[in-house]
Amino acid sequence: MSDTINEIRMQVMWNRLISVVEEQAMTLLRTAFSTSVREAGDLSAGVFDPQGRMLAQAVTGTPGHVNTMAEAVLHFMAEIPREVMFPGDTYVTNDPWKGTGHLHDITMVSPSFLDGELVGFFACTAHVVDVGGRGFGADGKSVYEEGIQIPIMKFAERGVVNRDLVRLLRANVREPNQVVGDFYSLAACNDVGHRRLVDMMREIGLSTLASLGEFIFSRTQAATLARIQALPEGRWSNELLTDGYDTPVKLAATITVDDDRVNVDFTGTDGVSRWGINVPLIYTKAYACYALKCVVAPDIPNNWASLSFFTASSPVNILNAERPAPVSLRHVIGHMVPDLVLGALAKALPGRILAEGAAALWNIHISARPVADGDGRRAEILMFNSGGMGARPTLDGLSATAFPSGVMTMPVEATEHTGPIVVWRKELRPDSGGDGEFRGGLGQILEIEALPGHEFDFSAMFDRINHPARGREGGGEGAAGVVALDDGTKLKPKGWQHVPAGRRLVLKMPGGGGYGDPARRKADARRDDTVKGYVTGTPT
Repeated sequence: MSDTINEIRMQVMWNRLISVVEEQAMTLLRTAFSTSVREAGDLSAGVFDPQGRMLAQAVTGTPGHVNTMAEAVLHFMAEIPREVMFPGDTYVTNDPWKGTGHLHDITMVSPSFLDGELVGFFACTAHVVDVGGRGFGADGKSVYEEGIQIPIMKFAERGVVNRDLVRLLRANVREPNQVVGDFYSLAACNDVGHRRLVDMMREIGLSTLASLGEFIFSRTQAATLARIQALPEGRWSNELLTDGYDTPVKLAATITVDDDRVNVDFTGTDGVSRWGINVPLIYTKAYACYALKCVVAPDIPNNWASLSFFTASSPVNILNAERPAPVSLRHVIGHMVPDLVLGALAKALPGRILAEGAAALWNIHISARPVADGDGRRAEILMFNSGGMGARPTLDGLSATAFPSGVMTMPVEATEHTGPIVVWRKELRPDSGGDGEFRGGLGQILEIEALPGHEFDFSAMFDRINHPARGREGGGEGAAGVVALDDGTKLKPKGWQHVPAGRRLVLKMPGGGGYGDPARRKADARRDDTVKGYVTGTPT
């Protein structure tokens, strides 16, 4: 009976720990200055043991942030020795190779002390609107052009903020109040987690997290291992073409399943690009692991033990770009990694894997300003938008859904509030989902114009324009994306471009691929598509 009671007690404490990191994440969500965090949830939060192993993560957050953060804490521990860690400390970096893959993501780590003893770490990550340099875009030729670089260092020591770092930030970014505000929000987020953890440990009577950590890791490890051992052993490969910057980029992956491990190797992928679409391996691995876990162990908690079974390897290429490669838009190619990995896994597990989708977010960074010699507002505006997901083996694809990133779409009202623009149109894009027994999800149509007396430049960060999402098991392709002005002028899928006053930018986002033979789609499903306007028979 005592063993049973102890099991129940440990499970209650595990749930309590998850509630701690959820409150940590909600603090960041509610206090952040950037709309990408506040409105879209582009963040992560988690708690780690004294060895830097992730115990629990908040549900709110993206795989690219959470899974890179799981490795980033170890980099912080390697740079900052235990003897110079103190209560009230907060550490920071935006190093793409030790953090989350590009300079726009700020990662903060804070040690948590109880009665003078180190009991764990809290970590969090958020995307800030500006880090200086060329701005959020693919035009840089090296990471040195892409913004201010912050090596792993102390943001605060013993509760005292590093004012010199704050001054450097203000001198290097276009939106200093917003960026510095986000830094304080990140630090506060970790502080809330620390205070809640200490309260929990005092209430329960714990002096360390060792026993709870052992309970979490042993249960998670056993459950994940059982799932892996149920997989067929072998090797399966897949290739995928993306638009690249000015020429297509081939991605290649080979999955190897052994008795106790799944490895993804990216040999065969095209080399490092001269443009800012390269991906550090830490980010590639994050999304490869996410894709595997979605299929192999979707219901098992994401922590150090479950992630340890999934590994990634690669020679130097666009998915394993080394410093000083430009990496600002690492998410565009990085978000293609799950479709690449799932395509290989579909050969091992036929009938279980969804079709390809839009994958990469259709982010847009707008730099708005008054026309020459005019009065008005200047602003840096970031919007997250999504195309359609691929159809599933038994269900239609989800429309306008951010898979694999999981971020939320920003409300139009919140976006318009941040700068002098109007979003005239935001709606589902008819006929964009690939045909099949199960239809692919629809993309969106978005029209944006500057307010009278204003114009704007924008950074295009788009893909699936020349290489639409492929269907699976006989399903049709999703519609390709389109970037144009309202007069029909076609624009590039990537890079900074200009929209003159009085013109509208029109984005038609790609749809997901279909699943299964279209001849098998049920008649009532086709009628429903027509009634709802999802399918009109008119090209879009």
